Amino acid sequence: MTSGRRKPGTALPQTRIGRLVSLGLAAGELAVGGAFEGLRRLASAAPAGTGSVFLTAASAERLAARLARLRGAAMKLGQLLSIEGEDLLPPDFARALATLRSGASPMPVAQLHRVLGRELGAGWRKRFARFDEEPIAAASIGQVHRATAADGRELAVKVQYPGVARSVDSDVDNVAVLLRVLKLLPLEIEIDGVVAEAKRQLHEEADYLAEARHLARFRRLVAGEPRLAVPRVHADLTTERVLAMDYVHGEPLETLAAAPQSLRDEIGAALERLVFRELFEFRAMQTDPHFGNYLWDRDAGRVALLDFGATCEFPRALAERYRAITHAVIAGHRAKVQRFATEIGYLAPDDSRERVRAVVDLILLVCEPLRHRGPYDFAASTLPARVRNVGFDLAFRQGLLRAPPPETLFLHRKLVGSFLLLARIGARVNAHALVLPLLRER
Repeated sequence: MTSGRRKPGTALPQTRIGRLVSLGLAAGELAVGGAFEGLRRLASAAPAGTGSVFLTAASAERLAARLARLRGAAMKLGQLLSIEGEDLLPPDFARALATLRSGASPMPVAQLHRVLGRELGAGWRKRFARFDEEPIAAASIGQVHRATAADGRELAVKVQYPGVARSVDSDVDNVAVLLRVLKLLPLEIEIDGVVAEAKRQLHEEADYLAEARHLARFRRLVAGEPRLAVPRVHADLTTERVLAMDYVHGEPLETLAAAPQSLRDEIGAALERLVFRELFEFRAMQTDPHFGNYLWDRDAGRVALLDFGATCEFPRALAERYRAITHAVIAGHRAKVQRFATEIGYLAPDDSRERVRAVVDLILLVCEPLRHRGPYDFAASTLPARVRNVGFDLAFRQGLLRAPPPETLFLHRKLVGSFLLLARIGARVNAHALVLPLLRER
């Protein structure tokens, strides 16, 4: 066994009571912080419309620290809030919560050993020639270690934090209560639907056998894509809470930003085409486009897709509605955009003309890369800022925007994250030409 220098680990609260107490402490800290903020505003005669006393950077930092310690579903919800919150929350609050996307503290070595012993058996050490106790990545559900199997296979081994799977329902419920009581979300969100969808997806994400199946499936599906690769699963070292796969040599995807423009464009096109294939062809999508879930293998000239825990299956009917609305968007057919937006749930049949016009305008704006004929420069685009400004105005100043349907939550995360991926590497991609072949009826 090798350990090397290691960041100090923090043990996870594993019992429901322990996790509830930690969230209770978060609520108390936010309440105290809100009281001080209220007094500060009173003393400075701040206007009444300044916003919730809880929506401050200091409050977000307290909440992020608590959620990071809990990991699991609580931290994952904080990550989702940080992404969706860019349009819903003050910038300082959204930026503070964004720290949850950069990773978590690893678990202590003793806790790591207990998990491995429980999952792989008392003689688990003999199954590895080497197992690095210092994780190469630590996220909300588990942490990843580099290892060498006894027979010489180079592996990346993902080990789930103890108690995460059984705490999903209670964590989601407790965070939802926190959001409701402290009114941290200024937009009227149908929270019950979001809670149900979050529980469904997080239970799936905590099942490493399910992720192993997704990995194997996507490895087959992208086998014909020369610029993409998916690591193999090693079933003999994989359980419901431990996932062993090929170790991939590579660099952070962001290093492509310094590559020749032609290479950036080619990689960007491969990633964008994958999004369209996931929605319209596979009807299965890896919905967590975090930069850490991709590696650039310079020698092979490929991007490795690493994490398939957050894989969503789409019903055929939903995929067909998105196919239809994409057709309508490209054609600029507003009446059809309205019709299919209503079928998906972005609009209600009895919505006012004013709301219909606003939502259709927003959909057409969001789909700008698809409507653009020729290469779209993602890095130079001001689309995210324009969408944020329009969305904020429609939601708060005009009251014309409601939260999207819960079943679209993880799809939106992939679409937004994919845009940011292409912007980060500076890709110019003809999204219009890429999507057209996939819009044909199948």
